[in-house]
Amino acid sequence: MTRTAAREIVMRLGFELSVLGCTADELLDMVFDSEYYETLALEDEELFGETPDDKQRAYIETLIRGLYEHNAELDAYIEKYSVGWKFSRISRTAVAIMKTAMYEVLYMPEIPRKAAINEAVELDKGYDEPDVVSFVNGVLGGFMRGELPAEKAAADAPAETEEAGE
Repeated sequence: MTRTAAREIVMRLGFELSVLGCTADELLDMVFDSEYYETLALEDEELFGETPDDKQRAYIETLIRGLYEHNAELDAYIEKYSVGWKFSRISRTAVAIMKTAMYEVLYMPEIPRKAAINEAVELDKGYDEPDVVSFVNGVLGGFMRGELPAEKAAADAPAETEEAGE
């Protein structure tokens, strides 16, 4: 399983977190129950056909717990940079994608910032219409410019999608 696939799982679980109203640990316990995970694989073999290894599961769990713990903060960033859009108008999928990227940028220094943003935009292309993808790109770009010191943002590597094996 690639990091891109693990990130998509996080997006889907982040969406579920907002819908179910459970804690991160309750959701993770449910999803990673072997029988339940098998039902997910029946629904989407491409994404859930392979069980995450320990490293991938740790990455997924870190993100889901982080999204849960920093939910209000991440919502506030989305509202701040969603110029002309009401938060309630934004698709839950787009919100889950943006929260994942924002959390990675803010709290996971081992993830290249531009990779987190680029992966989020690429992931959204599979779920939303082009105007929403452009919106997500704009919100994340504004977030990067507004919340990160200029010298740190400029020091990041050029934007590239992560390699399949990472």
